[in-house]
Amino acid sequence: MSTTHAIGRRKEAVCRIYLTPGSGKWDVNGRQLGEFFPRPALISSIQQPFTATDTLGQYDVRALLSGGGVAGQAGAIRLAIARALVKVDESNKPKLRPLGLLTRDARSVERKKPGQPGARKKFQFSKR
Repeated sequence: MSTTHAIGRRKEAVCRIYLTPGSGKWDVNGRQLGEFFPRPALISSIQQPFTATDTLGQYDVRALLSGGGVAGQAGAIRLAIARALVKVDESNKPKLRPLGLLTRDARSVERKKPGQPGARKKFQFSKR
């Protein structure tokens, strides 16, 4: 009964995940998966690594999330699960790699520039 640990990041969110062989129980910051993520699209996105490797319901997942918003946290969990599944069994790597589940999404919020109201937006130009 070995526990596998992995870390996933997305935007400002960080997820530490612990996979244990079990019956498919979810514990996300002390709450159930559907309770923590109310949108079904996010839940299916999170479970994508399990469905790609046909291991849905074979592992108990304990996730500790910090930072970011709902979408960022979902992406962080997804990456952490994919990395943990590769640690568990190296033969999962060729199944997860083509789907892009092992790639860290490096996109983050662009910084605000001085003299502008946002990152790209400009104040209204007045000719006179």
